[in-house]
Amino acid sequence: MDWNSLSNADVIIEIGSRLKKERINKKLTQKQLAGKAGVSLFTVAQIEKGFSVSVNMLVAVMRVLRLLPNLELLLPEQPISPVALLKQTRLEAKRVRPKKE
Repeated sequence: MDWNSLSNADVIIEIGSRLKKERINKKLTQKQLAGKAGVSLFTVAQIEKGFSVSVNMLVAVMRVLRLLPNLELLLPEQPISPVALLKQTRLEAKRVRPKKE
């Protein structure tokens, strides 16, 4: 799927649809998911219908569905660039010299 070709609203709808499929695959009702995630039934329904909710609520639902490890694919940790690494090593103190009085 070309996510960049979708509007923001379409992305949210697709996320909601996928979360609904995952909930059903895990044999959870919306009410059960809401209870385990600590959110309201209305919130779960809103997510699945493709309405915008807070990131905090989305993370809570993803945690219950055990989808948080997938965030590593979404936002992989960026390795430090060679230039930044060189600058960092130059700034690190190598030794301490006594001060002249």
